[in-house]
Amino acid sequence: MSELGKILIVFGCLMAALGVALVFSDKIPWLGKLPGDISIKRENFSFYFPLVTCILISLILSLLFSLFRK
Repeated sequence: MSELGKILIVFGCLMAALGVALVFSDKIPWLGKLPGDISIKRENFSFYFPLVTCILISLILSLLFSLFRK
């Protein structure tokens, strides 16, 4: 039962961190506008995929999870 408690605590902390990131996302102007993010704009169509931003966030989360695993 203690494993479930630890998982819930970690999940709660991650949700809180995500909430803070969403609240302050306006204050970080470079997030989502990195070189390598794909942006296509046409007359009646626009497509945006933050490829490099996703890779950067994935690397940061992987480092954090590897630190907390030990």
